[in-house]
Amino acid sequence: MAAPVGLRGMRAWVWLALGVLAAGAAWGWWCLGQPVTLPDAPSGRIACVSYAPFRLPGESPLDVHAFVSPERINADLQALSQRFDCVRTYSQGQGLGAVPAIAQRHGMQVLMGIWLGRDRKANAEQIRLGIAAARRYPQVLRGIVVGNEVLLRGDLSEAALAGYLRQVRAAVSVPVTYADVWEFWLRHPALAKAVDFVTIHILPYWEDRPVGPEHAVQHVAAVYARMRAAFPGQPVMIGETGWPSAGRPRQTAVPSVVNEARYLREFLDYAATVHMPYNVIEAFDQPWKRDLEGTAGGYWGIFDAQARPKFNMTGPVTEVPRWWLGWLAGVLGAGVFLGCGGRTRQGSGGVALALAGFASGAVLAWQYRQLALAARDGWEWTVSLGACAAALATAVLLARTLAARLAGRLKGTPAATGWSPRETPPGHWWPWLQGAWLLALAYYGLLLAFDGRYRDYPLGLFALPCIGYALCACLRAGRAMPPLESRFLACLVPLLAIVVLVQERGITHAAWLWLALNLALAWPVLHAWRRACLQAQQA
Repeated sequence: MAAPVGLRGMRAWVWLALGVLAAGAAWGWWCLGQPVTLPDAPSGRIACVSYAPFRLPGESPLDVHAFVSPERINADLQALSQRFDCVRTYSQGQGLGAVPAIAQRHGMQVLMGIWLGRDRKANAEQIRLGIAAARRYPQVLRGIVVGNEVLLRGDLSEAALAGYLRQVRAAVSVPVTYADVWEFWLRHPALAKAVDFVTIHILPYWEDRPVGPEHAVQHVAAVYARMRAAFPGQPVMIGETGWPSAGRPRQTAVPSVVNEARYLREFLDYAATVHMPYNVIEAFDQPWKRDLEGTAGGYWGIFDAQARPKFNMTGPVTEVPRWWLGWLAGVLGAGVFLGCGGRTRQGSGGVALALAGFASGAVLAWQYRQLALAARDGWEWTVSLGACAAALATAVLLARTLAARLAGRLKGTPAATGWSPRETPPGHWWPWLQGAWLLALAYYGLLLAFDGRYRDYPLGLFALPCIGYALCACLRAGRAMPPLESRFLACLVPLLAIVVLVQERGITHAAWLWLALNLALAWPVLHAWRRACLQAQQA
């Protein structure tokens, strides 16, 4: 018996969707591997760079027992001296007190940091060590930074901070400053009287209204001019500026290797034209910062955690040099889907399985790449890989049903979106699997909507079940009333996604994709709910 005209049309749309998904996944990986032409930096040397040696697994300055040996610091500074004239430190403890002596050995200067927090005893010890170092190596120090973003964190009052600044300033011959986000200098202008120069942080990615890479340097120039006007006659230094190479997009501010290279090159060109003092954040990626600032926090380095440069200062830059691994993952995915397809892999069903498998494999490879950047410990790896395995298993089950429907082998059987156990043997548990994915989507949607500043979008993870259920529903809508829980979740998840989109001012591509996935998983439930209500009215 020939399929109804409407069903034939939907089959055509599903075939088109499968082709577009497979081609889109291949095209996406190809784009990531294409060299991007960027303006060259005016020079391979950089004036100053933030230096923290805590880049190996398990290392963190938050660990009070952490200690970095002088040998490690010597190796780092010896390498950094080839490209940087100065390093900025943030603390006197955990072995960093050796930096001035080692920097002198390699012909470098130091913008030396004294860490201040809520603990007065610890503050006093930091100041004692900082004053001693300044008296011992005055010719090495470009300046002393007494406190870093103390006001931003709310650790000290303006009066207490000014007292520490005056104490250090009176004890040393080296210029003294305080470093904070530029807005906090405008809120506390009186602090300028307690310093020799004003040190501001301008991080376009972290602004309350994030600035995209194409306008980031213009933003820095505007802020720098504003700060010079606010503090006339006093030197103003940019103490931190940079761009992350990985992490969550914030409106138009998208972390990537290409965008980091673009920002740094354009900033260095601008800095050379105005001859201003600056410091770039930072020398090495700091994995421990992911605990505080999400994925993006760990990827501000010019070098990665293994001390390898992420990009050159001249020539094109490639985001993913081994992009072809995404295609390989797609081929493996196609093989897995065909191997699990059973009788559905015959004829046109096999083509559907291959297309779905290629798209799923390529998307999961992208999700794995994100996981490799974001996962902080074994627990996160275990949970994330388990979720990816569940998504793959769900996608295989849905692809089998989809292939069978496209081949016309399930003429009398409702799709996986049917709700009556009597109607869907032997896969009557599939709707409840869909409910589980709705629950997972709602849970992560709540996190993104109400605590999403540092959370990534798990698009690759949820793409498989969300798109799979939507395609199955295109061929046969459910006939029975969905469970109350699924109906509630199907109403909730799009609303949460809309909240995220509004927070991103509707200009973040990832937020739009997140909304699309939420709608794709919710639509089969809402459509089945509507059909059940219409049937009840007709009865």
